[in-house]
Amino acid sequence: MVKLNVLDYAVIDEGQSPADALNESVTLAERAEKLGFHRFWMAEHHDVRAFASSSPEMMMMHILGKTTSIKLGSGGVMIPHYSPLKVAENFRVMENLYPGRVDLGIGNTLGTPAVNRSMNEMRPRKQRYEENISDIKKYVSNTDDEEHRFNEVTANPTGETNPEMWVLSTSVRTAELAARQGIGYTFGLFPHASKDKTAVGQEAARVYREKFIPSPVMQKPLIMVSPFVVTADTDEEAKELAKALDLWLLGKMNFSEFERFPSVETAKKYTYTVEELQKLSANRSRMVVGNAKSVKKQLETLAETFDADELLLIPLMPGAENRQRALDLISSEFQLKEQKEG
Repeated sequence: MVKLNVLDYAVIDEGQSPADALNESVTLAERAEKLGFHRFWMAEHHDVRAFASSSPEMMMMHILGKTTSIKLGSGGVMIPHYSPLKVAENFRVMENLYPGRVDLGIGNTLGTPAVNRSMNEMRPRKQRYEENISDIKKYVSNTDDEEHRFNEVTANPTGETNPEMWVLSTSVRTAELAARQGIGYTFGLFPHASKDKTAVGQEAARVYREKFIPSPVMQKPLIMVSPFVVTADTDEEAKELAKALDLWLLGKMNFSEFERFPSVETAKKYTYTVEELQKLSANRSRMVVGNAKSVKKQLETLAETFDADELLLIPLMPGAENRQRALDLISSEFQLKEQKEG
C-alpha cells in the first residue's frame, strides 16, 4: 500500500495573521499524525505574503517537539541559497534530538530575481546544484572522503543515524542525479502544467530506479509523487474550494496579487480574461479534486502511473477547517489509522 504524506505551506487565510497560520500548521501536523499519515513536510517560500512557511527547519523543530512518531521534513530547503555545511548541521541537530524522524528534502528554486539577489548578495560564485547536494550528503552523514576539499570538517553534532535525503524535481535529469547521489526522488505534479508531464514522470521513475546507488542517507530507491489535493464531503464542495486554488495558481505578479490566500468568495468575484480561463483549465492537471472516494481513486491511479512508493499531498485550499477535513476524509478512505495500528 502506498504511503501518504502531507506538504504544508502555512497558508495565511483571509482575516488571519501569520501567527495564526503557523499555529494552524502545528495543529494540522498533530492531526496528520493521529490520522496515520507517514510524513509531514513544511515548504520554503520567500516573499510570498500569503504563506508563512519561509523557514521549514524552524517549523520542523517546533513540530517535532509537539508530535511523537510522524516523520518531519522540509519540502524543501532551497539549497542554492545556503551553505551546505550549515544545512547539514541544522539537520544533524534535529536528527540527534529526534532520531529516525527527520527528512532533509531539498530543491533548487531560486525565487524571484529580487529574492535571489537578496539571499546571495555576498556569495562569490554561481552555486553548482549537484556539488551542493553531494556536499550536504557528505556533511550530514559525516562520510570520510579523502578526495573532498573539506574532508577534515565535521558537521556536529555527530550521531549513529542520518536523516533521509530527498530531492524535489520535475525532470528526468534530476531523477538521474538523485539516483547517482543515492537520495529519494519526489516528482512534483504541482509546480506547472505541461502536456508531457506523465511521460516525463514515468521516464524519471524508470531512470531513477534503474540507476539508483545506495548511500548513507537512503538505502533503497524511493519515489514520491506530489499533487495539489482538494477534497471535501461532496464533489460539489470540493469543486467550490478548488476555485480558490484556481485563482491562486494564476500566480500574477509573482504571487503577490493577494495579501492573503484567496477565499472561495474572492475567487467567485474575480473577473478572468479568456487567456486566464484557459490557464485555469490547464492547471487542473496539477491537482486532484473531488470527494473522498473520487480522490482515492485518482491518487491510486497516480501511484500506479508513476510507480510511486509514496504520495506527498498538498491540501492547498482556503480555511484551516477545510484542510483538516481533507486529511480526515483521505485518512478514512485509505484506512490509514487501521494500517498504522496493524
